[in-house]
Amino acid sequence: MIRTTDFYGLRAVEFSKGDYTALLVPEVGANLVRLAHVRLGAELLRTPAAGEIEAFRARPHVYGLPVLFPPNRIADGRYTFGGRTYRFPITLPREHNYHHGILKSQPFAVSKAWEDEREALVECRYYSNVASDAIFRDFPHPFKCKITFRLSAGGLRHEILFGNKGTEPMPVGAGFHTPLNIPFAGGVAEDYAMRVAVGEQYELDARGLPTGRLLPLSERFARLRDGGLQVTECDPIEAGFSVREIDVDGRPFRGALVENLRSGVRIFYEADEATTYWTIWNDGGRVPYCCPEPQSWATDAPNAPSPEAAGFRTIPAGGKWSMRFRLYASCRPPRSLHA
Repeated sequence: MIRTTDFYGLRAVEFSKGDYTALLVPEVGANLVRLAHVRLGAELLRTPAAGEIEAFRARPHVYGLPVLFPPNRIADGRYTFGGRTYRFPITLPREHNYHHGILKSQPFAVSKAWEDEREALVECRYYSNVASDAIFRDFPHPFKCKITFRLSAGGLRHEILFGNKGTEPMPVGAGFHTPLNIPFAGGVAEDYAMRVAVGEQYELDARGLPTGRLLPLSERFARLRDGGLQVTECDPIEAGFSVREIDVDGRPFRGALVENLRSGVRIFYEADEATTYWTIWNDGGRVPYCCPEPQSWATDAPNAPSPEAAGFRTIPAGGKWSMRFRLYASCRPPRSLHA
């Protein structure tokens, strides 16, 4: 099923397949504001309520599945590449940084919508050029951004693709902020544990920027790899990590996993090889969500001593680049809360 619907005054696309239902708001960054597994009663993403629509417009990165382009912070709102200095507005005055880009707020157009017996597909596109001043004034490259959502009995697969429509190499860095509901299927915060495919921790300074030092995981964050960490109703988390696969159910896993230890209901968030960095943020720790944020580059990668080692990439003229993800829920026999 695919249909257009009104979402508290915003035009939205609702689509379902198997046990899953999703709700997409194209006009606010093509944000998938809801993904639910109906049979398990699991609401995977933080969805704006009726009284939160203005908050959603102002801070879309704390709802749904918001795209970050570029992801995280740019120190002093500037970097230099190819003989050009890119300047962005300061959005974090206290830190004097730019953060998260503005693609997350831009209106996308639905370019495809179809379904067959296996899946429902919705595709959204945004074009930036000299006539699209909101982005082009700060990032003077003509480009296409295409976000594709495929919903099936196996959950959600989504891809973000950038196409360089210009004649010069185009810097590219992207990610998703992804506030996962916790609790998402009953219970309380203490019933849930998060695991993430993290490697080393990036040391961050008071401005939230990498110092250049990579640290072994602390005892607290080592639990992200094995056993799981409580990430809501807890101390604040705002940390950056390299990516290293973990073992889940006897197979290598490159992503984030949240489990209700009492019921065995789990959320899986898988990322492909384009993800090189995780930010984990729980908005102070006293809210019912936590964001495992897959990013293609480390925070402030364009200004790193070795930008390419930090994940900085470019798309050649006429070229394309993409990231792919999978988000789904399942259930297994519950394990001990004290395991």
